[in-house]
Order: sequence, then C-alpha cells, then structure tokens
Amino acid sequence: MALRELASLEKYLGLKKPNKYSTQGDKKVPVLQNNNAPPLVGLVTIACHLVKEAKRPELLGDGAEGRAVVQQWLEYRVTKLDSHTEDTKSILKDLNLYMLDKVYLGGNQLTLADVLMYYGIHSVILDLAVQEKEQYVNVARWFDHIQHHPGVRHHLPPVVVLRNRLYTSRHH
Repeated sequence: MALRELASLEKYLGLKKPNKYSTQGDKKVPVLQNNNAPPLVGLVTIACHLVKEAKRPELLGDGAEGRAVVQQWLEYRVTKLDSHTEDTKSILKDLNLYMLDKVYLGGNQLTLADVLMYYGIHSVILDLAVQEKEQYVNVARWFDHIQHHPGVRHHLPPVVVLRNRLYTSRHH
C-alpha cells in the first residue's frame, strides 16, 4: 500500500521522473534508493524527501509550530494507524475530536499530514456504513474535503461520506 501512496504523492507533487521503490521486512517498509546517497527508509522519511524535491515546503507546515504539528500527525499515521496498535474506532474518535474546529490537520492549509492520513484512513472510511460515518462527522467533513482537493485522490476510489441533509424523510 505504501508504494502506491508514494507513487500518488509523486503525481500530486508534479514530480516528472518516478522513483524506484522497494520494500524491506515483514511490514514491507518502503525504501527509496537515492542515487549515490544512502537509501531512504520509511513512508514519512521518503514522503518528506519528495516534498523537498518538489520544492513544496508549505506542505511540511508553516513556522516551527506548524511543522511540529505536521510531524506529529505523520508520526501518528505510522505509529497508530499503520501499526494497528489502537482500535480503529479509537483512532476515528481521536481524529474526530481534533477536527472539531479545524479544516486541515496541520494548520490553515493542506499539508503532507492531510495527504498521508487521507491515504492511510481511506480504506477505513470506505468500509464504514453511512450511520457509522455520521458518528464521526468532523472526520467525514475533513475526509471529503481532502478527497476533493485537486490531485490528491489518484489511485483511490471516491467515497460518499454523508447523506445529503437538505432532504429529510419527513415532509413539512
């Protein structure tokens, strides 16, 4: 999955020459062989490298605090979501609470944290019933916003996240 995410990230970033990736270990950790330099290992390490290669520093966050928040969510993605150390419902509950008054994970604009969390949580949201998605309305709002951001959703199918609330089953 991580290799597909990195390929999609490359497309989103507009990188012309696709990189060659491999994986290592049982967990299939992505590895990027970086010309004459030592290989880069790990989803977050490689993703940050791609952002720098694309000269898109704003995706890593604005200012020291913004960069720290982006790194925090990137770490959350790898340590909680990818490692399955926590129940999926607990992750959705955490994310829903955090997104209560936010549009993006890392500040006032789309960041790498939003893109990688979107890629990581896509299959979870896809598998939820509409009623379950409605329990996590802030996550659903954020998810829908990110999936409609130009260029983000390359290899993933669109997900209907909420029912249209304009029309209810009751007639007035």
